Amino acid sequence: MAKTKIVVIQMKELIYTAIFAGLGILLIVLLIIMFFPFNKEDKKADQTADNGMYQPGVYNSQIELGDTTLNLEVVVDSDQVKSVSLVNLEESVTTMYPLVKPSLEAIEKELIDGKSLDDIPLSEKSKYTESLLLEGIRTALSKAQLKTAGLNS
Repeated sequence: MAKTKIVVIQMKELIYTAIFAGLGILLIVLLIIMFFPFNKEDKKADQTADNGMYQPGVYNSQIELGDTTLNLEVVVDSDQVKSVSLVNLEESVTTMYPLVKPSLEAIEKELIDGKSLDDIPLSEKSKYTESLLLEGIRTALSKAQLKTAGLNS
């Protein structure tokens, strides 16, 4: 007759093996979830980020106007400017430079309508003020532009 072998496995070894196998499977599942997005919204967000011109957010720049420094705030979406405003604009500045606020509002309207900075016409009344504001906006938008992989590698 054939010899039969009896294998004795202790319960402690079975429990340890089951725990380690479970942890291994959990680790593999977590790695898959972390590195592969299963969400359709995540995939769409990645595609729109690739198609956009700007990194969405709020960007600031400073403008020197006489002896005063103005803080310019530009809010951008992935493909267009949402708003342009002067932060903490003091009343004394608007009194000394009355064309700042209407010039900024005109430029903001043009940018929201989709015009580029180069296509915005400067009015004869406030050419200097508008050119300063446009330069500040250009500085803020340069911070917002997406970096391409070819230029930064």
